[in-house]
Amino acid sequence: MRNIETKVMKTTPEAIESLLNAARMDERRNRAAVFSSRLNLLAEKIASGAANSIEAAELIREEAEEIQKQAQELH
Repeated sequence: MRNIETKVMKTTPEAIESLLNAARMDERRNRAAVFSSRLNLLAEKIASGAANSIEAAELIREEAEEIQKQAQELH
């Protein structure tokens, strides 16, 4: 036998909107952190001399393509 307690909670549209906005902001922070990490990795490769200017440009293009793919997956 289960012990299930059901509660009726009333929520206002403003409360739901606030929760959605908080979730959106959290997602934006997480994406910004990932993007920042990727840019730092690219910068380290370029600064260490592991990539010349042509290779650096190609790394940036590849990263831009990856970001574009991720954006398309969200739609």
